[in-house]
Amino acid sequence: MALLELTGIDALYGRVRALRGVTIAVDQGEVVALIGSNGAGKTTTLRTISGLMHPPNGSIMFDGKDITRTPAHKIVGLGICQSPEGRRLFPRMQVIDNLRMGAFLRKDPAGVQKDMDRVFELFPRLKERTTQLAGTLSGGEQQMLAIGRALMSKPKLLMLDEPSLGLAPILVETIFQIVREINAQGIPILLVEQNAHKALEVAHRAYVLETGSIVKTGSGKELLNSPDVQRAYLGI
Repeated sequence: MALLELTGIDALYGRVRALRGVTIAVDQGEVVALIGSNGAGKTTTLRTISGLMHPPNGSIMFDGKDITRTPAHKIVGLGICQSPEGRRLFPRMQVIDNLRMGAFLRKDPAGVQKDMDRVFELFPRLKERTTQLAGTLSGGEQQMLAIGRALMSKPKLLMLDEPSLGLAPILVETIFQIVREINAQGIPILLVEQNAHKALEVAHRAYVLETGSIVKTGSGKELLNSPDVQRAYLGI
């Protein structure tokens, strides 16, 4: 059984159907990428998993439980955490307090400190800036903080929404290396990313989403080598 499994998911914004029968799965230990053009429904898929939208049709299973109608505020407690598009930090709070907010639901101080140390190992820059206001960090540092905050919830599944958006090329390389390191530590990742080439390089499996429907799936390598995907998303 997959860790996360969406089956036949629809999503609506008013009368506009944003997702049409989406079926995807994430297994333990995987990086699964969801690629597609702007407006294809990638972020909507993550919002639906997070409980911010409830699908009129279909089901969402996570860790053997049906979470299709689970409220958003309970999803994090089940082990799903998201680093959202645009980072959505608390800009007037210090770096350290943004990280602590990620552990808001946890009741294990020793474990929280252990995970804080792990975040600082992944992101040494954050350790240097613990008392700096989050809103004054560079774009790359803010992205590191957003991912670090998500990790502080001790997720069973980490969802990353456009982690490389707006970053300089050298920082994009850094972010995707960190994605690999997080996954190597045993955390499954569902990755939504506009940079399809980088996403497919790190993904074990991937899905292509077009106008709310899954149109292609395969391993990251298979999709990298697919002529259709190359023409549509890789500029080849």
